[in-house]
Formats: sequence, structure tokens, C-alpha cells
Amino acid sequence: MMRRYFASGTVQGVGFRHYTRREALRIGLTGWVRNLPDGRVEVVAAGLAEQLDAFERFLRQGPTGASVTSLQALDVPDEAELAPAFEIR
Repeated sequence: MMRRYFASGTVQGVGFRHYTRREALRIGLTGWVRNLPDGRVEVVAAGLAEQLDAFERFLRQGPTGASVTSLQALDVPDEAELAPAFEIR
């Protein structure tokens, strides 16, 4: 299963991408995270539904210094472009 997330709020310049990657690797997800020009952070993650649900709860909190005001989650078709681990783009 694959899910795309868009986090809004104070999510750039606060370690959000590194925080996200560390947790994704801990849970065993593959995918990527990147900053968007509009100030949001985009995350694509693949794994089991239970893993993705736990990851989503984690993303809603964000790291210390972040303020996640909105998290949009969309189930998406599997993408062949995912790295074998979880990367920061």
C-alpha cells in the first residue's frame, strides 16, 4: 500500500524531513520526503496499512519546533520509482 502526505504549517527549517526519514526507517517503510516551494512538506511512503497508520499519527505531531496545522493523506497507486529505503529529496 502507498500513501502520499502533504504537511502544512511550520514544517520547513525545523528538521521535519530528517525526523520523517528516521521514523520511516524505524517502522520499515520505503519512500521519500521533500520540501515544496509553497512551504509544505510532501511525503510518499509504502508499507502495510498498519505501518502507514502509525506513520500518519507520527507525522501529525512533527518534531520539536514544528507546528503541523494540516496533514492531507491520500492513498495512491504504487510507484515503481521508490528507493529500497527511505530518502530525503
